Amino acid sequence: MEKREAKRSIVLVSPPAQGHVTPMMQLGKALNLKGFSITVAQRERNQVGSSQHFPGFQFVTIPESVLLQQQGSDIVCIIYDELMYFCGAAAKELNLPSIIFSTTTATHKVFGTVLSKLNAKKFLIDMEDPHMQDKAVEHLNPFRYKDVPTSGMGPLEPYFELCREIINKRTASADIITMTSCLEKSSLSWLQQELGIPVYPLGPLHISCLLEEDKSCIEWLNKQKPRSVIYVSFGSLAQIGTKEALEMVCGLSNSNRPFLLVIRPGSILGSEWIESLPEEVSKMVSKRGYIVKWAPQIEVLALPAVGGFWSHCGWNSTLEGIVEGVPMFSTPYNGEQKLKAKYTESVWRIGIKLEGEMEREGVERAVKRLIVDEESAGMRERAL
Repeated sequence: MEKREAKRSIVLVSPPAQGHVTPMMQLGKALNLKGFSITVAQRERNQVGSSQHFPGFQFVTIPESVLLQQQGSDIVCIIYDELMYFCGAAAKELNLPSIIFSTTTATHKVFGTVLSKLNAKKFLIDMEDPHMQDKAVEHLNPFRYKDVPTSGMGPLEPYFELCREIINKRTASADIITMTSCLEKSSLSWLQQELGIPVYPLGPLHISCLLEEDKSCIEWLNKQKPRSVIYVSFGSLAQIGTKEALEMVCGLSNSNRPFLLVIRPGSILGSEWIESLPEEVSKMVSKRGYIVKWAPQIEVLALPAVGGFWSHCGWNSTLEGIVEGVPMFSTPYNGEQKLKAKYTESVWRIGIKLEGEMEREGVERAVKRLIVDEESAGMRERAL
């Protein structure tokens, strides 16, 4: 009997956040269809998924170096998320080619590269100066100091250090970015020249979701008028307080537009779900809205009833909104979400940003601008 030739293997390494895992798994599916076997390296069991959801994938929890030594010459490449930059050194040690996978915008990578070279002490002083907040950052016009993609998880010094680590420890032979070149031509060109390695735009990669979707909202949406519904989802990680949640629902209700609201379990601080909200919220929702714990987002955005998308401006959500031609307004919570919010409003002009604290009056105005006012037609046309 003739011995079957072993498939060439590609190792994928991603942090356990859905915004990073989902596009990485989609890339793995595409490579698997091209004849490669896929091994997903995880630090904990069931951190990413299982072979049941991704047939043909191998999921391992052993250290990366042991994995590589075991599979040896079968591995042709390691593809790792840019936040897992230490994988580049492991690949180099074992004489294996590696590719960075960036689940962000080209502009955010430009920011990280520029920030890694700046005088951190001076920049941090400027960042804290209230008079500098609306001024453009040197070499990064039109972005202002308040648009800088800080992590939102602590002081700025660790963010600068992370930028330097990612840039200085880069040993990869190429970089894949989940974006389309037509959206960021200038940033993509800048990166090609600055990094000195090929930069490949690839996307959007947003076909599946790791969370359980409640599809009951589809029937409700199909009963609504075309372009009348505001769809609200802040992604898989963002959390808001009870007061913010109340202001959000009141603003949506006061806009007199139907709304589909995604509230994940645990996304309201100190609450399992919506039990911490006043009883009046249930009345407002029953009158104009519909709440689910997680929605089939791509299917939702493609429906004729959806007239606007209120999001946290995560990159996957932003791409999905653009693909379906849905105008957006954003409440960025941390990281590069600030950059994307600035881009959607000032560069692509397909959305608006909700400034300041969440208040019902501001939410009501934003919904009407996005769905009712004349400018919404221009935003939709540009998104398409």
